[in-house]
Amino acid sequence: MSVIVSLMGGLGFFLYGMKLMSEGLQKVAGSKMRSILEVFTKNRVIGLLVGIFFTALIQSSNATTVMVVSFVNSGLMKLAQAPGIILGANIGTTVTGQLIAFDLADIAPLFVIIGVLMVMFVKNNLTISRLGEVILGFGILFMGISGISGALNEAKEIPAVVNALGSLTNPFLAFLVGWVATAILQSNSATVGIIMLLAREGLMGLPICLFMMLGCNIGCTMSAILASFGCKKDAKRAACVHLLFNISGTIVCSIIFLLFGNQVVDFFMGISGNEAGRMIANANSIIKVCQVLLMLPFTPLLVKATYFIIRGNDEEDKKFELAYISSKHAMSPTTAVLQAVREMERMAQMAETNLIRAMNTLVTRDQKEIDEVYKVEENINFLNKEITNYLVHLNQASLPTADVMRIGALFHVVNDIERIGDHAENVADSAVQMTNDNVTFSKQGELDLSEMLDMVLKILDESIEMFAKNDLQHLQEIIDIENFIDQEERDLQQKHVERLTRNECTPEAGMIFSDLVSGLERVADHATNIAFSILDEDPEEKVAREAVAGAEK
Repeated sequence: MSVIVSLMGGLGFFLYGMKLMSEGLQKVAGSKMRSILEVFTKNRVIGLLVGIFFTALIQSSNATTVMVVSFVNSGLMKLAQAPGIILGANIGTTVTGQLIAFDLADIAPLFVIIGVLMVMFVKNNLTISRLGEVILGFGILFMGISGISGALNEAKEIPAVVNALGSLTNPFLAFLVGWVATAILQSNSATVGIIMLLAREGLMGLPICLFMMLGCNIGCTMSAILASFGCKKDAKRAACVHLLFNISGTIVCSIIFLLFGNQVVDFFMGISGNEAGRMIANANSIIKVCQVLLMLPFTPLLVKATYFIIRGNDEEDKKFELAYISSKHAMSPTTAVLQAVREMERMAQMAETNLIRAMNTLVTRDQKEIDEVYKVEENINFLNKEITNYLVHLNQASLPTADVMRIGALFHVVNDIERIGDHAENVADSAVQMTNDNVTFSKQGELDLSEMLDMVLKILDESIEMFAKNDLQHLQEIIDIENFIDQEERDLQQKHVERLTRNECTPEAGMIFSDLVSGLERVADHATNIAFSILDEDPEEKVAREAVAGAEK
């Protein structure tokens, strides 16, 4: 019983340490990872190197492949760019096994105390605190390895355990065990680490350990497959590429192991100093490298094969569905905020199109178009609710530091977009009222509204682009347009009063015109809010504050 308790305790420490270390690294490097992945994945060889580097850094091929699926789903990465990173992730994940092969149990408590001190006493610096989580996780991981090793060492003295593990001689059964264990633990590195410890303690034969390791390669694809549920077809195909690659490599290696199993074991033991744990780590790394080198030239064929498995194209303009946010339960922390931004960009473009449609109905009085405005507004309200719920979930999740700072502003942005949608609905209401009361605008009134709408659409386009790209390039232009629209609204209201006094328009038309002009000005205000959401401070408030400070001096 004590052996089981020690084994479970060690396994718990091991898995928690790996989780803490991986998530801490993603929090620290997540936003930088996104930037590099966006830029350096045009070439599949470079994509391969990027995949190796990032997976080795965050110690999780699952996190990398889920992030790739999210990138493809959000349109930041094309399907053809995904295989390079996915293949690189298969190599990068073997670094964890190499680390585990080192016996660092004696100094693990030192990493734990350093990590605890950084987490507990450097709370004012989020980056250092999260680096502390990484170091703490590293220490806990090796303490877990020490606990598992101790329990397995005791288990060697129990004949029933030795006989049970020794009876596992069927390669297919060993493969299945590795597959299922990795699918449950959601970590290829963790399962391979456990296999290394079993081999090191002599509880399992080395050829069987190799087959179990091959099963891990299939089990680790489950995370990306689960993350692709509810995503676009190309995102599903990216997850399918990962599965096809691992299946292909596993078939080839299984044939080699069945035919030349003893020779393969002798070779790996020879280059590993006859140390069984190190032998499994080296075998895992070398096999993954060989698989990638073998399959890299054929990645275009893998992509083509996914089109036979996942057929058809995504339907365009689906109503009442999320396009970029899939499942909040299978999200990648590194890309979660990015998915929300893409969904909000889509929502903003929908609101802008609906505003144009509504303004056109003032002239056309087309009832079908008016009905369409109301339908789209229902869709916008749906997106507002779903995105807000998603942001609430993100606010409780562990995210990269840069994303944590942005979450609060996103709540305001989605509300501003929803308000723009409401203004489009108000315009449609005005069109209905004008039709029912037989109200018309003067030619000059129609021209004034058209010119103001053009300026509002311009500031909307610039603001949406600034928000989506997190780029300050159009900031000054947005400020200038906003000031112009404010002045234009005052001028048009004054001109409207003058037309009323000259009896050039009816009071009913004048009231509607005044409401429309005010509504367009408020749309511009919401657009400006969207643009300013990426700033730490409102630029106009900053100028005013600096002016006051200068006057006081």
